[in-house]
Amino acid sequence: MEEAGIPTVVVAVAAFEQPLRKMALARVLLTPFLMGRPVGPVGDAKTQKQVLRAALGMLESTQRPTVTVFPQA
Repeated sequence: MEEAGIPTVVVAVAAFEQPLRKMALARVLLTPFLMGRPVGPVGDAKTQKQVLRAALGMLESTQRPTVTVFPQA
């Protein structure tokens, strides 16, 4: 998708950091949450919005590959 000009962001839990770095993805946002809940706890709309805003903000970056760590809420 990146080669076609469509920017991408992978949102993943920090437990997968090493494999994701090896994959050299264009943009990765690592979060401190549980596996299966990379955007935050169930029902925590405020945190989920913060994660999504951080991920969308990464689309403006032209530097690739980029791995960013989302701060612990």
